[in-house]
Amino acid sequence: MKTIVLGGYGNFGARICRALAADAGIALLVAGRDAARAQALASALGPRASAVALDLQRSDLAAQLRALGVELVIHTAGPFQAQGYAVALAAAAAGAHYLDLADGRRFVCDFPAALDAAFRQAGRTAISGASTVPALSGAVVDALCAGWQQIDRIAICIAPAQTAPRGDATLAGVLSYCGEPVPVWLDGRWQARRGWGGLQRQHFARMRPRLGALCDIPDLELFPARYAVRETVVFRAAVEVGPSQRMLAVLSALRAARLIPAPSRWAPALNRAGRLFDPFGSGLGGMVVRVAGVDGQGRAAARAWHIAADNDHGPEIPCMAAILLARRLAAVPGPALPVGAFTAAGHLALADFAPEFARWGMVTDLEEGSTHAAG
Repeated sequence: MKTIVLGGYGNFGARICRALAADAGIALLVAGRDAARAQALASALGPRASAVALDLQRSDLAAQLRALGVELVIHTAGPFQAQGYAVALAAAAAGAHYLDLADGRRFVCDFPAALDAAFRQAGRTAISGASTVPALSGAVVDALCAGWQQIDRIAICIAPAQTAPRGDATLAGVLSYCGEPVPVWLDGRWQARRGWGGLQRQHFARMRPRLGALCDIPDLELFPARYAVRETVVFRAAVEVGPSQRMLAVLSALRAARLIPAPSRWAPALNRAGRLFDPFGSGLGGMVVRVAGVDGQGRAAARAWHIAADNDHGPEIPCMAAILLARRLAAVPGPALPVGAFTAAGHLALADFAPEFARWGMVTDLEEGSTHAAG
């Protein structure tokens, strides 16, 4: 399957390219605006990879994809919070499958309604959010709550390693809602909370506690309906160095008071400034998903799933769902994915991720009867 990775030499795109270049069922195209960078990576990846210069803003993108014979488009060129669906529509027009790593709430949540007709007509599959959220987070909740009668609370926290590589686009995406009101399902009703505000201490199986702040992701909107959650769905991010987290909280408060412009415009500068904290951090990051509800026997239940990624391998996690889905699409024969446009929740099981976790030496823990409340 001829597969093009848009943003292929970026922080996440390059990781996906490295994984797929070793797959005999995939002919890989590394794509981006910088032909030299694309060629440098393709040359390093070996004979199954080649490079192409491609500008996603061009109106003839569909024709370019068709001319290249592309069968699968993997879109990693964020941030997605300010993007429309032109790339996905170009993929459908070119008769190609489509995956993206989007974490923008509106982008992912509105994706099925906006794109389903185009991909059904093309007879192809399109999946948005093939990343940590909602692909992995949904797989974890499915596993933790299998057979339960009721889910009351879901709380998720991602805790990146301080020294792990991060792109300007990723930071721009997470800063896009800094200080903005975020609709959150709390106490059984929608309430507005401030993005990157509301610091709370988060606990992990193999890491020290960290302060976590509210983030706006698709799960906040998808999960209350998908799991009929009665009380709360919340998502936080906990950076490793406390002063850095508090600085984000200050930016959030200043933005909420409209004393500063949107912090996302400062993403490159803030990314560079954040590296000043590297000597105080480590290469250890992770994630925890906590759930509470009623199990199949009608008893109150609480569980938590943890993952720890050392040696700066944490950024591999957002790439895993796209890699797994690409291999599934390229498999001949292989398990089919449905035709149409979907969010990534429910298309992968937690067990599907296990070989990828093992490949990078990541460790998972299951906590029964969690002592730390979900929510």
